[in-house]
Amino acid sequence: MKQNITQQIKAEALRLGFSACGVAKAAPVEATVAEAYKSWIERGDCASMDYMRSNIDKRLDPCELMPGAKSVISLAINYYPAQLLADEQYQFAYYAYGKDYHDVMRGMMQSLAMRVRDVLGESVECKICCDTVPILDRYWAWKSGLGWIGKNTNLVIPGAGSYYFLGEIVVSEELDYDAPVESRCGNCTRCLDACPTGALRSAYCLDARRCLSYLTIENRGDIPAELASALSPYVYGCDRCQQACPHNRFAVPTGVVEFCPSSEFLSMRPSDWHGLSVEKYRTLFKGSAVKRAKYEGLVRNISHLSRLDEEDAPLG
Repeated sequence: MKQNITQQIKAEALRLGFSACGVAKAAPVEATVAEAYKSWIERGDCASMDYMRSNIDKRLDPCELMPGAKSVISLAINYYPAQLLADEQYQFAYYAYGKDYHDVMRGMMQSLAMRVRDVLGESVECKICCDTVPILDRYWAWKSGLGWIGKNTNLVIPGAGSYYFLGEIVVSEELDYDAPVESRCGNCTRCLDACPTGALRSAYCLDARRCLSYLTIENRGDIPAELASALSPYVYGCDRCQQACPHNRFAVPTGVVEFCPSSEFLSMRPSDWHGLSVEKYRTLFKGSAVKRAKYEGLVRNISHLSRLDEEDAPLG
């Protein structure tokens, strides 16, 4: 019975457009994971992201997040763009090419939650977790059998890569549970070697204070000069550790139209970015995740790249 119901839920997830769906038993995260997370916080590796320091009890136990939780349904959706910015253009992390995934994915998750209630009964509780809820996304994706956590701390899906958004639906009924996937990273250190600032101090250990994704998006202050020198060609986020991962050779373009870039975005040249106005920013990034950095943050990033371009320009 549980197996049949679980298969119905997974089939509906795929029908709705999700790339993968798995299920794990709701329980406190493993002790080693909890200790590693607390140590990460204590070292200050979360930088100014104070929300990572709050609700730790809920973050480490879905039963604290939703009393009565029995299962965690993990979901993944591909965001790898069909069209990429040209090499000579300023670069954005792939996840920001299209519309904000929070809005797109949350709607899909709400539809799936309705289906969960159809098969489990209207009394079942469902809590949708789409980035804004304190839960360890990658841990639950691993526990649910979607993939393994790579040395760059991203989830890697076998035969598909790591360009995926993650989300969860915590439910108050038992389901048929999947088994975790063993790591296939082996001795590979390409992601660690590709990080230009040393933010990946060692395997599975990310110092956000040195991470260009944090510095160009979440960070509200200036970017230290010694780190800003590694920005080029990125003005928003950084995909270097993912691009270096050999498993991303399996990446295929997303079929989600909302994640596809506009022709206007793809046509922007460095000179266009240098003169970016508030109005142009609002037009280009309406409903986009780039709004996370705010206009001032993006202009700050562009200014750093502009200075680097000037320094690299030939004399005479």
